[in-house]
Amino acid sequence: MTAQMIAKIIAFVLYLGFMIYIGLRNAGKNSSSADFFLGGRKAGPWVTALSAEASDSSAWLLMGLPGLCYLGGVKETFWTALGLIAGTYLSWLFIAKPLRKCSIKFGNSITIPEFLSNRFKDKSHLLSIISVVIIVFFFTIYTASGFVACAKLFRSVFGLKYYVGLSIGLIVILCYTITGGYIAVCSTDFVQGMLIVIAFIISAVVAVISLGGISNAVTQVQGFQADALVGKFGETMKNAFTSNQNYSGMSIISALAWGLGYFGMPHIIVRFMGIRSNGEIKKARRIGISWMVISYIGTFIIGTLGTVYLFKHGTILGTGAETAIQGVSNFGDAETVFSMTMQNMYPAFIAGIFLCAILAASMSTADSQLLAASSAVSQDIFKGLIKKDANEKEVLNISRLVVFIIALIALFISLDENSSIFNLVSFAWSGFGGTFGPLIILALYWKRTTAAGAIAGLICGGVVDVSWYYLRAAYHGIFNLYEIIPAFIVCLVVTVIVSLLTKPNPQIAAEFDEYKKMED
Repeated sequence: MTAQMIAKIIAFVLYLGFMIYIGLRNAGKNSSSADFFLGGRKAGPWVTALSAEASDSSAWLLMGLPGLCYLGGVKETFWTALGLIAGTYLSWLFIAKPLRKCSIKFGNSITIPEFLSNRFKDKSHLLSIISVVIIVFFFTIYTASGFVACAKLFRSVFGLKYYVGLSIGLIVILCYTITGGYIAVCSTDFVQGMLIVIAFIISAVVAVISLGGISNAVTQVQGFQADALVGKFGETMKNAFTSNQNYSGMSIISALAWGLGYFGMPHIIVRFMGIRSNGEIKKARRIGISWMVISYIGTFIIGTLGTVYLFKHGTILGTGAETAIQGVSNFGDAETVFSMTMQNMYPAFIAGIFLCAILAASMSTADSQLLAASSAVSQDIFKGLIKKDANEKEVLNISRLVVFIIALIALFISLDENSSIFNLVSFAWSGFGGTFGPLIILALYWKRTTAAGAIAGLICGGVVDVSWYYLRAAYHGIFNLYEIIPAFIVCLVVTVIVSLLTKPNPQIAAEFDEYKKMED
């Protein structure tokens, strides 16, 4: 084992140990389910903002999007990032404060299914059950993307077998999620968010300087296809560049539509419910948006310049200079561009620390998703339906068991070594945005929404989302449109129509008016 490898191992061990320490340190702070799932609504603006954005971005920010850029998908990366930044800003502006107030007014709800059930007075519990099923299904897929990122990272950095990397990621994430709950997740997400943005800022600057400044870097990227791409590798890269540069209007709309996901992403909007006060939301919004802008600029720079940077250093996608003539086998290989750039750019220990940013992105999303899914099952199904007199200890134990079970299922999904982080996230993202997004908006702004309307909208939105995803693979054409768009529209329209056709609940209307009068 070389000195460089030892230095990287030390960096990773220190980082992973620190994450576990945070979880253990917060283990004794969960005296109730409200503490475990929502931190007692005591999180400050910095922790709330960075936790929300770090848990949102996941490993696709450091692997999925840079990999897309690496293969020439500059346009898709740009429009996707623009849609996400716009969606984040609008969700902070129009969802954060109303959701915190409304969740308090309607039964002091601590999970999204509980909030929807309380808001619409659903006595049948169908809304809660359907919500939990959707959350568990899509979060399991989403969590799998984080495990895939961990496996690819450990393989590209340490040469570990794919399945060994999966196991390491699973063990660490479970350790601090199960023990520490919401406070531990938010605290680790804060640390991880800071590490991600620092890694991007420094690495982007170094990449630009190493290529002779902005002007020279742009020139080299533009001339890369004509001058550098030869042999099998050249043909593969040229095909990828050509495919991604033929970017249609439908593709732009689909990329921008990613922003719709923010209105219904349970593990993100629950952060709005957990902030200390409404007065701190504005500050949190500014922090979160600033973090996003910096991070996406870093993604764009590393992904784009990484193509030239790695080629100049004789290393393409982690297998050495020989890859330059062997070619790129699939998109999943390109998703290691950030990790390979870091290893070529810095001394071993510093590279190890910055590579932990990928691990940070993976874990900050996976832990939040596991917590959100487990809270939905334990709070809304176990305590809400199965055992209504369950005490706090029983609820917490069930939650921890659910975290473990969902993590194992996600591990099974991620066993395919050719899994694409970007594709896994894309499917899960549309699932949440196309179902919960319209309901959250209507719940906060339209008093006439009924439980029947919400149930119908949720079912129809979910069916359209999944069906559209599989129809796209078979028929293309109009089905190339990102499934979040038709799912969102169908869910919204069906909810409104069914709500107008059903009798409103006077109690809901009265409580809604009281919520609107609550002080900011």
